[in-house]
Amino acid sequence: MSNAMIYIGIVVGVAAMAAAIAYGTENQKNYIPDDAVLAPAAEQGLLPKTGTFGADLNKEKWHEDPFGDLAQKVREQNGR
Repeated sequence: MSNAMIYIGIVVGVAAMAAAIAYGTENQKNYIPDDAVLAPAAEQGLLPKTGTFGADLNKEKWHEDPFGDLAQKVREQNGR
């Protein structure tokens, strides 16, 4: 009897979390204007799918590291 209550509790908890996530996602769509423009990283293109279940990977172009020079100096000072 107590194992059944634990399993029922887990099922109810997972269902409640799924409902909360679904509600939150749908609710956020109300705040995106119809004429919204995607961020530049999202517009840079998707890699082609490798199969039916392949992931859509975003080819984001990385910007230069503002602390790259400082990091290089620290590496040189520590012998790396």
